[in-house]
Amino acid sequence: MGAWLCQDVRNSSMDAIIRGTFFSTSRQTGQGSLISTPTIIPRAEHSISRSEISENALKVLYRLNKAGFEAYLVGGGVRDLLLGLHPKDFDVATNASPEQVREQFRNCRLIGRRFRLAHVFFGREIIEVATFRAHHDQSEAEGEGHMENGLILRDNVFGSLEDDAWRRDFRVNALYYNIADFSLVDFTGGMQDLENRELHIIGDPETRFREDPVRMLRAIRFAAKLDFQLEPEMAAVIREQAPRMGDVPAARLFEEVLKLFMHGQALRTYELLREYHLFKYLFNDADELLDSHGAYLDPFIRQAMINTDERIAAKKPVTPAYLFAVLLWGPVRKRVELLQDEMSVLDALRTAGDEVVRELVKQVTLPKRFSLPMREIWQLQSRLEMRRGKRAYKMLENRRFRAAYDFMLLREQVGEPLSELCEWWTAFQQEDEEGQARLVRALPGSKRRSSKKKPSVQTAELDGNK
Repeated sequence: MGAWLCQDVRNSSMDAIIRGTFFSTSRQTGQGSLISTPTIIPRAEHSISRSEISENALKVLYRLNKAGFEAYLVGGGVRDLLLGLHPKDFDVATNASPEQVREQFRNCRLIGRRFRLAHVFFGREIIEVATFRAHHDQSEAEGEGHMENGLILRDNVFGSLEDDAWRRDFRVNALYYNIADFSLVDFTGGMQDLENRELHIIGDPETRFREDPVRMLRAIRFAAKLDFQLEPEMAAVIREQAPRMGDVPAARLFEEVLKLFMHGQALRTYELLREYHLFKYLFNDADELLDSHGAYLDPFIRQAMINTDERIAAKKPVTPAYLFAVLLWGPVRKRVELLQDEMSVLDALRTAGDEVVRELVKQVTLPKRFSLPMREIWQLQSRLEMRRGKRAYKMLENRRFRAAYDFMLLREQVGEPLSELCEWWTAFQQEDEEGQARLVRALPGSKRRSSKKKPSVQTAELDGNK
């Protein structure tokens, strides 16, 4: 873990800072309002340097501060810098309204309905600026918020820095870097959690997960990404409240799935989703097969997650189409087994893919730009077996060939009898034109297949029995 205190003061100051953070956290009044005194950690006692912060984020912070507004770096950017990680983006919190932020930046656009945000554009980089938010109890009192069955539907109410801190989801995400004096502000005990490597939600877990069930997915993602333990009470509530994920619109969950599996800790994320009974609310068909036929499907998904983490670590691209193809392959194979006696394997793959996607979108909306190539990856598993004549050359030119080839290698890794096919295609890609022709000529059974004989996807039973 990266140290957040300078080496010369860390040992002498850490205990005092943790004690200060712990004993200065809030107490609730009879009306439920929050009263707290923050811990202020001066620049000399933490490790965040402006050299590690995006220049564009600094421009936003300095300009707002110069205009007379409070301006803080907040959220994951602060958390990751303190842990010695490299933030992907930087968010700013301020007491300026969205309209006032727009007045300061011509390259600004206001977005959002549930809560208005300002996006300041610097080429491809976007600095998100949010006005301090109040808790939903205050928004209801003022007639601005809107809730249904405990779920926040609209929350467009502004507040103070303290309100904003207690309104955030997890304590490690409620640390503020003040551009005015380069200090850190901690209302909730986030510094203590970073030291203990434990994830705490702010407030009552049941209430917070009822307000927004997606916070359960965020808890899993942060625990996996940061290698933190879930605080025991919160962990128990996640298991109890998991069915509330069924209340989340499918359109919200696509981006959440990408965040879960594409941050470099896909395997650990998968394990936690299964452990806390959340995977079924994203991929119900696959979850049911994992429970009944996990001997094949669980190793298949695990190996795919390992491969994904390795690619991300090597800064290689990972496509959502391939990720979804892996997570849904079990249900597709199961349907193909039922359909291939009535139609060709290729047609069975098409039909099965259509059925599986129809079921998926009831839980997670999958855009066509990913669902179409996902279907191609599945269908090419059958076409990869058809290598005679010019078919192999045409297959090599297919834009989905590489993804389909990698998918076939993954199937072989977990025990499907595809070794000869994988070795042939590996060699075919490496040979020159003459070598490729030799490989095609050497294929057994040069005569045309009988019209009664259909190509088949090499499959092992889902329960792993050969």
